[in-house]
Amino acid sequence: MTYSFYAANQPFAISSILKRAFLLAIFAIAALTFVAAPANAKPNDSQYAQCAQVCKTCEAQCKACADHCKAMVKAGMKQHRYSEHLCQDAADICHAAAKVCARKGPMAADICAACAKSCETCAAECKKYPSMPIMADCAKACAACSAACKQMAG
Repeated sequence: MTYSFYAANQPFAISSILKRAFLLAIFAIAALTFVAAPANAKPNDSQYAQCAQVCKTCEAQCKACADHCKAMVKAGMKQHRYSEHLCQDAADICHAAAKVCARKGPMAADICAACAKSCETCAAECKKYPSMPIMADCAKACAACSAACKQMAG
């Protein structure tokens, strides 16, 4: 049974509209399948190496920034305690991510996802202190590391 209605003096059968919608949905699903397929591709050797190197650089910056923040806390600037802890956490996670990426481990995507989140948080906190060069450098290193790790995480 087909139901008809009129729009602009043209009869349309609902079954033909449903057929068109169904075909459109099939084409959309097919297109998304082809677009999404490369995102699941395994990273190549140079991506692993690049991510490992960026994570090592970020680890060093975060350690230096954590030491700076520790000195600021000792000098009475208690607001730096949070950034000190974020930098320490980010340094530790970057270290783990660098090691896993260097050996092309099967958990690289998972550790890189955690590293990206950690570095994003650290960068956001360190950006609050642009007048302190070591914190600005840490924010830049964390932003670069987060981007590299997001690419590895897929």
